[in-house]
This record gives sequence, structure tokens and C-alpha cells, in this order.
Amino acid sequence: MPEPALHRRYLKESFADDGSLAAVSFDIPRDFNFAYDGVDAIAAKDPGRRAMLWCNVAGEERTLTFGDVARESDRAASFFRSLGIGRGDPVMLILKRHYQFWFAAMALHKLGAICIPATNQLQVKDLVYRFEAASVKAVVCTAEGEIADHVEAACAQCPGVRARVLVKGERDGWASFARGCAEAAPFVRPTGADAPVVSDTMLLYFTSGTTGMPKMVVHDYSYPLGHIVTAKHWHRVVPDGLHFTVSETGWAKSVWGKLYGQWLMEAGIFVYDFDRFVPAELLERIQRYRITTFCAPPTIYRYLIKEDLSRYDLSSLTHCTIAGEALNPEVFAQFLDATGLKLMEGFGQTETTVQVATFPWMEPKPGSMGRPNPMYDILLSDEDGAETRPGQVGEICIRTGAGRPVGMFGGYHLDPERTAAVWHDGLYHTGDMAWRDEDGYYWYVGRDDDIIKSSGYRIGPFEVESVLMEHPAVLECAVTGVPDPVRTQVVKATVVPAKGYLPSEALALELQEYVKTHTAPYKYPRILEFVTELPKTISGKIRRTEIRRRDRAQDGVAGGA
Repeated sequence: MPEPALHRRYLKESFADDGSLAAVSFDIPRDFNFAYDGVDAIAAKDPGRRAMLWCNVAGEERTLTFGDVARESDRAASFFRSLGIGRGDPVMLILKRHYQFWFAAMALHKLGAICIPATNQLQVKDLVYRFEAASVKAVVCTAEGEIADHVEAACAQCPGVRARVLVKGERDGWASFARGCAEAAPFVRPTGADAPVVSDTMLLYFTSGTTGMPKMVVHDYSYPLGHIVTAKHWHRVVPDGLHFTVSETGWAKSVWGKLYGQWLMEAGIFVYDFDRFVPAELLERIQRYRITTFCAPPTIYRYLIKEDLSRYDLSSLTHCTIAGEALNPEVFAQFLDATGLKLMEGFGQTETTVQVATFPWMEPKPGSMGRPNPMYDILLSDEDGAETRPGQVGEICIRTGAGRPVGMFGGYHLDPERTAAVWHDGLYHTGDMAWRDEDGYYWYVGRDDDIIKSSGYRIGPFEVESVLMEHPAVLECAVTGVPDPVRTQVVKATVVPAKGYLPSEALALELQEYVKTHTAPYKYPRILEFVTELPKTISGKIRRTEIRRRDRAQDGVAGGA
């Protein structure tokens, strides 16, 4: 079928002779607003087009059209305006995977308010920090779980939060989202000084970070346009298909795969509202709802391949992508064997859209992130700022001398020092390390502070973790460096055994020998510790810094050889 026209109003593309995307440029009106120029524009043209298919673990289902989203976001915008919310007001959304998130986010965009998505896993101290740091004026929160209690306790310490709105429930002292929207006056689009412009702050994300307090990443109203390439060329969504990205709405990955690019491509999104990930239940939903394109982090795929995938009809899937952490080649191989689909890896940050990816015109190399997105001028930089040679590890940087790419953040909110520390001399420093092969493919090594320096070698944790993950006894693992008086550091592996395997000295020796024989021997973990779970951030990323901290506190490490 013909490609939808909406995104072509803003994106200009040129292609090389081999069919690869060579260059992109954007035409961005001064008053571009995704809610009006994306959602409402589709609703005006084709109000019955499916925007979302939502379901939850209780068996409830709801299909929402673009006409529905346009109407309900107008009602929510009118309701929010009645609470005193307007242009520039920071509003936090803690809505898990409820479809009301999309209504609320679009409403805030229409008003020009600052949308701050957050996870329901935050505790009181986390909320107090965020409320104060971002000067949050209102909170829209789910009634499910303990999060409303935590919000209430945090608000007692933060008088600046003047409005609390509850979704899926009623509570004293809170406004009801459902009732407020139902009773709202007709919405009138803001004009003049109340109307947002493209340079206004649209989104503010607190990064989950593996070290330090979270940073506040600022995106303006041009940000959604940067995700057209994400959806069109990486996720490969199609208008009448159904795209499923596994992410809670509190994380930036959610708008990567459950909102902006997909809807600008006029495609439907699938939302499965769950709290606890059960691999069999997720596979059943893919089968039942005939999902066409799918994206998830490596942890999800690691659990999926442990299931008997032959029990499920996954024939509707045409394209699968993976991001969040580097892809272990063993996961790639097992998923390909089970489904016939090649996992197409991508790399990016909360600060950007997808920077490097395996695009459809490329043959994937298992374990490689792919090649740079033409939107970004990528440089692999050595410690002196010079470009690295093929095979040499360097930091992934983005050249910005010619201007900030569409989709890239504008800086860290109210933190010029932190911004300047990573963005200076025409370069944005991601803090992520990689190397490039002779074909221009990028291979992830790890965060700069995770690199292990042992006997003159620089060892990336991911390359050792990839080998360990090939062994059937390993469910998850994290590789870190432990101080050593002779070697500076030695490699340590913290391992979660797979089902059916018990920790033992014999298993530790077996894993060490496995690494020695499957990669350069100097990389093998001289110390190996078995644990029941790995410390992770609330977004699910492994906290290697926490493992290092524990090791220092213990002044020694359990297990090993």
C-alpha cells in the first residue's frame, strides 16, 4: 500500500544507489506541535484509523482511533487548564501502561505544558527530589499500587505541587481524571503568548543513570520529528500493522516505540498493560493480536528464548529490533533459529533518538549495533579527541558544530555545568565506548567508567559477558574490575545461574575455562561470584557501580579461583 504522507511534510530523505539512507533534513514550522500536527491532523483526515490496541492482564481490551485520541486529549487539556496548568508548567505523569497516558501527554502538548513521564517504582525520596528539581506543579498518577501514597507523602514536603490527579480511582484530596475529562468545557487551542512554539520545552526526562543523581534531559517540540527515522527505518512500522515496544511509559524508550515516530507514520501501536513480566503471557499476546513489528531490551529476549517458541504462532512478526543494552550474539542466534527473524540492534540515549542501528539495507552482524543514523555525525574519539582507527576503542561522540541534530536534547535542565561537561568544543560526549570495524559497523564495549584496565589491556565488560551468556549455566551476568596490586585490576564476573544449575566451585572453574577458550585468555574472570539477582536501576539496567561499591565495602570478593 502507498506510504502515508504525513511524515513527508517534515522529513526530506535522499538515498544512495544501494538503497541505503544517505541523508535527511527537516522542514520544521515555528509552531510545530505533535499533538495538533500529528494526532489531530490524522484524525481530521482519517478519524477511524487505528491508533492503539490496548489490553491488560485482566483481559480488558480497548481499540482507540486517532479520532478518539484527538477528542480525549482535547477533554484532558480543558480539564488540566481548569486546574491552572498552562504553557511552561511542569507536570509529572506516573501512569504505568494505562492508555490514559497518551490522552494526558497529548493534552499537555496542546497546552504547552512540560510533560515529565516517570515510573511508578519511585519512592518518596525519589519523588521529593524530582518535584523540587523540576519545580513540578501537578502530578497525574495511577491509583494502582503504592505510588499514590508515595506521591501524597512527597507532596507534604513539596508545597509547589498544587494539583494531584488520580487515574483509575477516587481519593480524598485528589481530582478525578475520568470525571474531570467528562465534565470539561470544550477545548479552545491557546493563542498568542499562551501558545507553545517549537523551541519550548516539551519533555523533561530524569535519566535513571548508573551513577549519581538523575540528570534532567530537556527536549523541545521538534523532538518527535527525529523519531520518524526510528519508526520508519529501524522499527519498520507499516500503517495497518501493529507495533509493540516493551516499555513502561515512565521511560524514554516508551516514546521511541509507543508514540511519536509510529504515529507520524500513521501506524497502530500495541500496549500491553502489565506489572510483572511473564514470558509466556507476552508471547501469547503477540500471537493473539497478530503483532507485526516488535522491539524489546535484551533482558526480554533472553527470557523469551528460554521458552519453547515452537508452541506459539509468531508468523505475524515481520521485523524485530533490540535496544537498551548490547545484544549478546547467542541471543541473536537462538531467536533466529526459533523464528527465522534477525534481531536488528540499535543504540541511542534519553538525550537523543537512535544514533546507531542495523537498518534494513544492512546485513546484521550479531553483536554489532550497526552503522550511524545519517541524522547524526558520529565520531569515535580517543582520549585526545582524535578519531580512532578501525579496531580501536573510542567514545561515541556527536559532532554538533553544524548545529544540533533534530531529536537531540537541548541540555540538562538548570544544570549548565553538567551540560558543559559532556557537550563542548562542538562535540557531545555520550560516555559510551565502542569500536568500528573495516565495514563501518560499530561494536559496543561499555560505559567509559565500566572499562577494565588490567595488565595494560583495556577490557570492555560486554565482550566478556557475551561469552559467558553463551554458556547454558548463565542466565544473567555482570563483569566488573576489582583492584589488584599487580595487574591494576582483574576481571570479576557476577553470575546469576540459569534454572537447573547450582553455584559451585566446579561450575566457577568451568565458566572460567569457557571464557579462556572462547575469547582472548587475558579477559577471563579471575574472580567469579554467584548471586540470585543483579543490582539494577529502576529502568532495568545493571548497576555495575553498585557491584564495585559492594566489593570495596567487603574488602574482598566471594567465590572465584
